[in-house]
Amino acid sequence: MKLAAASPIRVYRNLALAALFMAIVMLTGTMGYRIIGHGHYTWTDCFYMTFVVISTIGFHEVVDLSNNPGGRMFTVFIATMGIGTMTYVMSTVTALIIESDINLAWRRKKMMQAISRMNGHYIVCGVGRVGSNVAHELASTGRTSVVIDSNLQNIENYLDRHPAQPYIHADASDNDVLRAAGVERARGLFAVASDDSMNLVICLSAKQLNPRLRLVARCHDLKNVEKTRRAGADEIVSPDFTGGLRIVSAMLRPQVMTFLDEMLRTDNNLRMEEFGIPEGFGGKPLGVLNLTSRNYVVLAINHNQQWVFNPDAQHMMHEGDVLMVMTTPEGRNRLERLMQGVA
Repeated sequence: MKLAAASPIRVYRNLALAALFMAIVMLTGTMGYRIIGHGHYTWTDCFYMTFVVISTIGFHEVVDLSNNPGGRMFTVFIATMGIGTMTYVMSTVTALIIESDINLAWRRKKMMQAISRMNGHYIVCGVGRVGSNVAHELASTGRTSVVIDSNLQNIENYLDRHPAQPYIHADASDNDVLRAAGVERARGLFAVASDDSMNLVICLSAKQLNPRLRLVARCHDLKNVEKTRRAGADEIVSPDFTGGLRIVSAMLRPQVMTFLDEMLRTDNNLRMEEFGIPEGFGGKPLGVLNLTSRNYVVLAINHNQQWVFNPDAQHMMHEGDVLMVMTTPEGRNRLERLMQGVA
């Protein structure tokens, strides 16, 4: 497992400053020797003379200063400034190497510790074109997740938008990697790599490690759907198939699609959510959930695979029923707290 290196901005700034000082010293020395030599020496000779002085190489004087005390004092000045600047450059480069390694190791350890404390989170295997949108939606709705990808560029592209995202740079089909991502404690896993075979192996590995885990897999080729299902996927989505349905819907029911797109494309807008009725709420009327709240609307309730649309406040809930709710992220949190007896 690898962690993407972070750029130590402070060290890079110091390195740029050191390069600027060096350029100033070189320019000052070149122009100074040109003036001291009264134009008898070329710019190249003067530049070389400056470099010899500040690098302490000790070659003979290109610009003759044997009878020029002022020139020798100028050389002392350039040598002092140049040696100091060279020392600063070398120390900055050393700091860049050391701090990068230390910072990388520290961040890796801190991130893995944070992941080890996660519980009830989601794992996104693959953050390419599809997986990055999956992870973004989880982040937008306040759900904790870990992303895994063997392609470092994919991870870096996603971190540009979500720099605090926990991630693992590794092969998601490896059991040790899934364990490191907390698969035994996770609520769900998305197998959304670009390759169907990879998603199949990820589902198989994850289901063996946590049989209770809910798996949603991406499947590009419809002929692989049944294989992926047998590997343990609870739901399988084909972007090509659903994309075709989306195109038809845009023609036949454009206002509905506009409304749904608005929910999905706006980070702080409405979402369609589902809530399982927990133990302790069975036998209670739906009205105890404060249906007058402006943060959520109960659209339907599923009881024994039968949907009841627009249930009234007197509708009795049963343990195991599923509520279909249109809600904001705040409303979702409020409902979860109500069902947990917190609020």
